[in-house]
Amino acid sequence: MSKSTVVAEIAPSGARRFLALAMLVVLGSMVVYLTFSAPPASLLWRVLLVVVGVGALFLADMMRRATLQKIELTDEVLRDTSGRELCRIDNIAAVERGAFAFKPSHGFLIRTKTPQPRAWAPGLWWRFGRKIGVGGVTPSGQAKFMAEMIALRLAEEKNN
Repeated sequence: MSKSTVVAEIAPSGARRFLALAMLVVLGSMVVYLTFSAPPASLLWRVLLVVVGVGALFLADMMRRATLQKIELTDEVLRDTSGRELCRIDNIAAVERGAFAFKPSHGFLIRTKTPQPRAWAPGLWWRFGRKIGVGGVTPSGQAKFMAEMIALRLAEEKNN
């Protein structure tokens, strides 16, 4: 993990994290409960409902673990606190944070110059090809500040 100075940080909001996890746990639990309390006549439907319910519970656990991390912006890299690199700063082509951008809730979208491997931290960030979405259960103020810092860095590089 790099020892460089952290310029900006996004930490998941406790209230949003709790609400998102509670919704997923309630959904998963209700689907599994309904499957066994009032089972559909078809075996296929029973299996499908159990898979959906267990999938929601699994997703809740993935989100619980992912939202224990924070996202950090340094001079060289955008990473989470576990050391997992989202992208290098010199690979960022643009930052989108407008109302019509395909971005996570309370977040922003980064377009990179080269495609990156797919990755996902539910509720925190996702990466698919040349797009990285940052946000979800994060406070919008911290995300906006980080997006502005990245945009400022891109403008400085463009002028030099």
